[in-house]
Amino acid sequence: MQLRDEIETALRAWHAYEIGRGGPAVIDFDCRPGDGAPEAARSRVEIYRRLIGLRESAGTQCLVERLDADIAYLGALLGERVPLAGYVRATQGCGSAGWPDEYIVACGERARRDLAALGVGWGAETVAEMHEAEGTIKAADAPDAIRQAAAEYEDAVRAATGSQAPFELAIETADVDAYWAYWLDGAGHDVRLRLNLRSAVFTEVGVRRFALHEVLGHGLQSSSWTVTAKDRVPWVRLMSVHALHQVLLEGLAQALPLFVAPDDPALAAQVRVDHYIQLVRAELHLGIERGAPIVDLADHARRRVPWWGDAAIAEILVDRGTDPQLRTYLWAYPAGIDWFVQLAEAPHQVRDEVLRAAYRTPLTPADLTALWPSGPAIGGPGR
Repeated sequence: MQLRDEIETALRAWHAYEIGRGGPAVIDFDCRPGDGAPEAARSRVEIYRRLIGLRESAGTQCLVERLDADIAYLGALLGERVPLAGYVRATQGCGSAGWPDEYIVACGERARRDLAALGVGWGAETVAEMHEAEGTIKAADAPDAIRQAAAEYEDAVRAATGSQAPFELAIETADVDAYWAYWLDGAGHDVRLRLNLRSAVFTEVGVRRFALHEVLGHGLQSSSWTVTAKDRVPWVRLMSVHALHQVLLEGLAQALPLFVAPDDPALAAQVRVDHYIQLVRAELHLGIERGAPIVDLADHARRRVPWWGDAAIAEILVDRGTDPQLRTYLWAYPAGIDWFVQLAEAPHQVRDEVLRAAYRTPLTPADLTALWPSGPAIGGPGR
């Protein structure tokens, strides 16, 4: 375990450096929290050299893959811009071929049907109609509503995943100009949910989704990995959004309602809409990578998602085109939700095995494929 521990020490030093200069976090969940603050690295180049040296000594596959992800992401922070296929493969561990047009259209048609069953139309006012149908609540009431929803679903999630891990939830609010409406991080069995009041709109259905996605998805799952990490494990016990477990984290969290609340049509409709929207975002992700004209991409996005305005489309393009972290991390959303939405319709034996394994160990896309060899290609079969 010496090499794994040296990798963790290097990542902690890198994390401390980034936080100290106001940069992006390197560690989002710490499954092996310790006492005391780590010594910060002096520069990104110093850490890059350390990671390269550790990579030369790495022998086990999980350490090689983790170091490759860290080196690829840090290289991007330092100015490297490798093609998306190689960057995503190194960081997220999956392909980036995308999905055929007819498949995306079919997913959109299914989302339309689910919305129509709730009395919600498809057009410029879809989001407003969804909020009205779901019942908006005040932002001040959201934390208590999320806690209550988490308590109501906790037994079902534990039964589906086999997790008995404890967790302590703290909910904070933020007001930042960022793409995220809610974000979870933490250490050990302590999880923190941040609600971005600038981006979030809270509804009665939405808080159920928040509870499943963030609290019982990311929070309970990461706390469960902490339990596993108390034994001798070969994998790095520091979770990062640029690493290979993110497809699992974001995919299962987005699709979790289909597994534990299949009889809730409003929740199912949200998942179906999100699935479709993530596939469209993936089209834009690939389009900006291949240099497609911006106006063409914007027009295509408006045809696909009529409630998106130019400002929303611009943010999607900027995040995926210029931000080294989001260029990799945001691909995990379409890749993950597509795989897990299809897993929800797989035989129960396969579903049960994947969910229980997912709450024991941080699985990579290769691990997921091994558990379900006949499942879809993670990252899409190609256009």
